[in-house]
Amino acid sequence: MKFFQKEIQLPSYPRGFHLITSKILAKIPEIKQIRMGQLQVFIKHTSASLTINENADPTVRQDFESHMNIMVPENASYYIHTYEGPDDMPAHIKASLMGTSVLIPITNGELNLGTWQGIYLCEHRDSGGPRKLVLTAYGS
Repeated sequence: MKFFQKEIQLPSYPRGFHLITSKILAKIPEIKQIRMGQLQVFIKHTSASLTINENADPTVRQDFESHMNIMVPENASYYIHTYEGPDDMPAHIKASLMGTSVLIPITNGELNLGTWQGIYLCEHRDSGGPRKLVLTAYGS
């Protein structure tokens, strides 16, 4: 069994949903050494998240952002945690709803994603800054 782990930093992204699959693959070429295994991608933040979804049509990512903003609005009168601005508490809620990690099978040295699947960075802050990810690949 082989294990590889790296911490990487993504550049700042604007608020929204962004495909990062190619950036992840560029930072962990060691997956080519794994015939059968898993890649876990974990985000070390509480106001951004990760998910897997449509990688071809950018309107899907726009619709995700629009829907999340309706589901979890800014400036709700019941928010108490407002110290860092109106996007802060909604960002925490959105991050919890979307999740902090994704787990992808590795088959014959490649991510075994569906034809139309990609890994999204879900940036929930207007100015979230650079984001750190932990990439852990393992298998035989």
